[in-house]
Amino acid sequence: MKRFDIVIAGGGITALSLALTVKRILRGALSVCLIEPHASRDDDRAFAFSAGSKRLLQVLGVWDAIEPEAQPIQEMVITDSRLDDPIRPVFLTFGGEAEQGEPFAHMIPEHAVLHALQNAIEHAGIERVQGEAIRSKPEAGGTLVTLADGAVIKASLLLACDGAKSRLREDAGIGWVHWAYKQSGIVATIGIERDHNGRAEEHFLPSGPFAVLPLTGNRFTMVWTEASDRVRRLLARDDFEMIEEIEKRVGLRLGNLKLLSKPRAYPLGFGIARRFGADRLALVGDAAHMIHPIAGQGLNLGLRDVAALAEIITDQVVLGLDVGDLSVIDAYERSRRADTVSMSVVTDGMNRLFSNDVMPLRLLRDFGLGIVDRMPRLKGRLIREAAAINGHMPRLMRGESLPGFNVSR
Repeated sequence: MKRFDIVIAGGGITALSLALTVKRILRGALSVCLIEPHASRDDDRAFAFSAGSKRLLQVLGVWDAIEPEAQPIQEMVITDSRLDDPIRPVFLTFGGEAEQGEPFAHMIPEHAVLHALQNAIEHAGIERVQGEAIRSKPEAGGTLVTLADGAVIKASLLLACDGAKSRLREDAGIGWVHWAYKQSGIVATIGIERDHNGRAEEHFLPSGPFAVLPLTGNRFTMVWTEASDRVRRLLARDDFEMIEEIEKRVGLRLGNLKLLSKPRAYPLGFGIARRFGADRLALVGDAAHMIHPIAGQGLNLGLRDVAALAEIITDQVVLGLDVGDLSVIDAYERSRRADTVSMSVVTDGMNRLFSNDVMPLRLLRDFGLGIVDRMPRLKGRLIREAAAINGHMPRLMRGESLPGFNVSR
C-alpha cells in the first residue's frame, strides 16, 4: 500500500491547481498523489478568471503558457429588458481594471488551463493514478482511500475535488443543502464579424441572464440561462435557427455570427455542504459549494479554497505538525465558510431578483442599477471584490508569498 502526505481526488482545474499548489509548499516537502477520473473531458467551455485567480496561476508557473489564450475583460455592461423590447437600455457599466494595468478578469477556454496544468504536473513529481476515489476510512495517523477498482492508498489528508455529486462527501456522511433552479445554462463559442474590444455584456432577460463573454480573436462564449423545459427544443434547432435565437439576444453590434461549437446545456442548481470537512478529509470546489453562474464566480470560489488550504497547510508544515490533523480541517472551515455563504446568498438572490418579469421588481432593480452606476467608489469596490484581491482574501490570491513559493507578478 502506497502512502502519501496529501491525496487529491478529481481531474478538473481546481484539483490540478490544488495538486500543484500543495506540491510547491516548502519546495516539495510533501508527497502528493492525484487520483484522476478515467473519463476524457470533451468540453469547450470558457471561464472568467479573476485577477486573484490569475495571480495564483502565476505562482504555479503556468500563466505564461495560458496567457496567449487569455482575453482581458476591458469593460462590463449590464442591461435589463424583455426579449422583444425595441430598445435595450444600459443600466450599469464597469471599467475593466481592478488595479492600474491589471484587468479584473480574463476569459480563458477551459482546455487551455487544463493543458497548462497537466504539463506542469508531469514535471512536478506528483504521482498520478487513474480511477475514482469512492470511500475513505480514517485510522490512526491517516486515512485509507479506496478506489472504484478496489485499490487502496493511504493518506495523511484527503482533499475531495470530485464535484457537486461528490461520492467522498456522501461516504463521509456530510449533509448537502441543495435545490434546482429549473434553469439550464446553454454554452457555445460564437464567431463574430467585428471586434468585441474586450467588452463583456450581461443581458438580464425574464428567463435568466444571457452573458456575452469575449475570447481571443473574433470569438465570444455565450452563457445563456434558459428555463429547463425549453432547452431541449432550443438545442434541437439547426445552426441557422440557433443563430437567429442568439442574434435576438446579442443584437447586431458584432456583425454576422457563426457557431464555432455545438451548443451544450447544463442544469443549474445551488448546493452547499453542511461541513467543509471531516476526519482527515476536506471538501474543495464544487464538492463543497455550487452556485449560479450569474456572476461568473463558481470556479474562482474553488480557487480561493485552494489558496486558503495552501496557507493553512503551509503553517502546519512549518510548525512540524500533522497535515491531516483536525485543526487543519477546522481552520479551513473557518477560513472559507463566510466567503462561500456570502457569495452563495448574493448569486442566489441576484438570480431570483432578475430572472422574472414582475413589473414592480423590474422598476426597483433598474432604479438600483442606475444608482450604483452613478457611484464610482462603490463600483470600484465591487470590481475589487469580483477581482478577489482584497485584504480578506487568501495571501496567494493577493500575490503575497508563502514559505516555499516564489511569487512574481
